[in-house]
Amino acid sequence: MYAYTYVKQGTFALLEKPKPELRHPRDAIVRVTLSSICTSDLHIKHGSVPRAVPGITVGHEMVGIVESVGDQVASVRPGDRVTVNVETFCGDCFFCRRGFVNNCTDPNGGWALGCRIDGGQAEYVRVPYADQGLNRIPDNVSDEQALFVGDVLATGFWAARISDITPEDTVLILGAGPTGICTLLCVLLKQPRQVIVCEKDPDRVAFVRTHYPQVLVCDPAECPEFVQAHSRHGGADVVLEVAGTPDTFRLAWLCARPNALVSVVALYDGPQVLPLPEMYGKNLTFKTGGVDGCDCEEILRLIAQGKLDTTPLITHRFPLKDIAQAYELFEGKQDHVMKIAITP
Repeated sequence: MYAYTYVKQGTFALLEKPKPELRHPRDAIVRVTLSSICTSDLHIKHGSVPRAVPGITVGHEMVGIVESVGDQVASVRPGDRVTVNVETFCGDCFFCRRGFVNNCTDPNGGWALGCRIDGGQAEYVRVPYADQGLNRIPDNVSDEQALFVGDVLATGFWAARISDITPEDTVLILGAGPTGICTLLCVLLKQPRQVIVCEKDPDRVAFVRTHYPQVLVCDPAECPEFVQAHSRHGGADVVLEVAGTPDTFRLAWLCARPNALVSVVALYDGPQVLPLPEMYGKNLTFKTGGVDGCDCEEILRLIAQGKLDTTPLITHRFPLKDIAQAYELFEGKQDHVMKIAITP
């Protein structure tokens, strides 16, 4: 089969590899029907993910059809259409039992697919702990509707969940890329009083204004003053930092009102600094970390009910044979790209 492979820092290549096989009774083999490219894949390419293993097939956003399962897999069977979770988790350890699946203590726990073990920008993928990592797609949900459930939409759902949003809140979302839009969708489910999105890219600003006209949009340069003018207590009640730059990290705490909650969802290329003397007296609560992707079944129900729709994010489609061209377009943010669907 063909698989897009991390060869070395700075180099991905479409290589021919053996079709994966079951290695453990809790494994499943999934025939990939649709995959996508994530900014995290670019972090691997650029050497920003030290755990990434050269030689692995990249890709962790995918849906497909179960082809075979191990003897201990009970929740799915061959022929099922499924989403694939970005995280590998056993479901049994201390952290998994508490819903902190990103911290699963299994050697392959956490983000493994497309990072430490072969991922899904390929024709087939092996999914460990398939009972945990696969969710059946409802019949009335298409592959494109379900494509982002296991990663970027799970991230947005998790970010909104940990942010404790109430109907009285003004919520600021920093960044309107794919993760920012998925976060926005899930924040809107909470029905806060006001949502503000901060974004500088004109294409992404236009995307928000076209699809979510009820949301206010501002530029980073005016963000502190804009948020203060549209908040009731001198700043946002809840801030979700999704963009992942030093400037947006600073805006996250700067635009928050005293005693606000700041959720840092972004993946950064380098360390960030909390200037505690400047922040003194704001009494902020920070929540940080990687997604705990254990809400995929609920997300699929919301999609089936018409309450979540990420299909507008898919702006381009490519066959697997042209995935290098797709990466070039995605990395260069060309042609108003948001997300790309890859068909094996």
